[in-house]
Amino acid sequence: MSGADTLHGVQAIFLLLMVLVAVFAVVARRLSVPYPIVLVIAGLAISLVPGLPRISLNPEMVFLVILPPLLYSSAWATSLREFKFNLVSIGMLAVGLVAFTVAGVAVFADHFLPGLGWKAGFLLGAVVSPTDAIAATSIARTLGLPRRITDLLEGESLVNDATGLLALEFGVMMLVDGQTPTVGLGLLRLLWLLAGGVAVGLLVGVIAAWFERWVDDGPIEIVISLIVLYVTYLAGEEVKASGVIAVVACGLYMSRKSAVFFSAKTRIQVNAVWDALTFVMNGIVFVMIGLQLPYVVAGIRGSGVLALVGYGALFSVVLILLRLAWIYPGAEIAYQIRKKVLKQDLQRSGGRGVFVVGWTGMRGVVALAAALSLPETLANGQPFAEKNLIVFLTFSVILVTLVLQGLSLPPLIRKLGLSGDESERMEEVEARRMVLQEVMSFLQAGWEKAGDENAHAYEDLVHQYGHRLELLIEQSETGDHEGHSHAGAGLVSLAGTAVAVERETMLRLRDEGRISDDVLRTLEYELDLTESRAASRAK
Repeated sequence: MSGADTLHGVQAIFLLLMVLVAVFAVVARRLSVPYPIVLVIAGLAISLVPGLPRISLNPEMVFLVILPPLLYSSAWATSLREFKFNLVSIGMLAVGLVAFTVAGVAVFADHFLPGLGWKAGFLLGAVVSPTDAIAATSIARTLGLPRRITDLLEGESLVNDATGLLALEFGVMMLVDGQTPTVGLGLLRLLWLLAGGVAVGLLVGVIAAWFERWVDDGPIEIVISLIVLYVTYLAGEEVKASGVIAVVACGLYMSRKSAVFFSAKTRIQVNAVWDALTFVMNGIVFVMIGLQLPYVVAGIRGSGVLALVGYGALFSVVLILLRLAWIYPGAEIAYQIRKKVLKQDLQRSGGRGVFVVGWTGMRGVVALAAALSLPETLANGQPFAEKNLIVFLTFSVILVTLVLQGLSLPPLIRKLGLSGDESERMEEVEARRMVLQEVMSFLQAGWEKAGDENAHAYEDLVHQYGHRLELLIEQSETGDHEGHSHAGAGLVSLAGTAVAVERETMLRLRDEGRISDDVLRTLEYELDLTESRAASRAK
């Protein structure tokens, strides 16, 4: 096959993936189902169609190309305040639960999975122990979980990749290389993974933030953000720390600093591009999970398929039960530490919320990539026969936790009465009130000192901000959110009508040749900002 044919084949596969993502994401939106679930199911269905090109999942592509930007984007969208506040609870999940899962899977595999000893079970547990950052973020936010639960799930999924990969490293040492790591070595290695990763991430972040002071151009900022995240990941791996933790630390730091070094126009451009980039990469990842079915099945030929399906279902149930068994005592221990040692002002999590955290342990592409990355042979040259079974069981867990648990979450959340969370909205209202009051004080002071030529401008701004503040205070005092919602809907409708007239006029001027397309695009950009701002205020 020539180079041109190979290139055309790659283009065709990429186009197929993009089409699948676009089509089934629309289907997911129409069905009001989180799009990762629909895309995985679509990938499974497409993989059964004969004659279509087979697309294999390259573990190196996942770890080196796909994972860093998705982690960086998730870290960027994570609130540093909540991450620090929940750090003990996150640690109980990202470190304690991972260790508990690895140990539990090792024991289960040694007694109940033929062909897997405790060492292979340890390796299997390391592969499936981390939850998926992509699934946790996209599904939890889509379902409208309370913010405290979403923050905990996102924080767990950002950190537990490091501990899971450490367990994977030790599992390979024991089973493949024949070495037995000590507890002390494990603790030192974990400490360096975390501390070294944080240090690398913050160092790159500080340098990048300093450089950002001299740049204010959207396209350049987008390129810089991509360079920063890949440099951070590679630097973390180069010093034998965690590239995952390095990217997370850098993303948290850069997100915090971006409020200072991004201009308004640049922020709009960067956010728009990153939203599109992460959506496309997320979509491709979940479709490719489903497309791996032929490769997984090919690896277990010659075995009893029904028996393997039973083992996959049983193992998935055991993994879910292990998480639920840890989550309740882990939540209580974290509460006692945070309340009595750290003196944090928090309430004990209710049983319903704890159960949802335990039920939302979804696995994704990182687990499958880790399973596929396992070596084919042992140190003595013998084939690693257990790899195919580990890959199959990992694939089974992904399907059960992502699809079945994901689909059960909406009715479960409604049944438990956990949908909706007013705390964030109330905090937003209070922030708006304080900002408007500060602006009003500034304008009133300036109005008193302004000359006649500026008095009208001050008067106009004072009137605008004063009207917004009055509406906000009235809503807060009366609690008439429903009435405010109706008023907001009327405002959106009126603003939409006015914008439609503006657009129609601009297009008519362009069609008549009285303005150029460049002028039209300039006016459209300003109009888009006006429309978005009006809709945001009404919301």
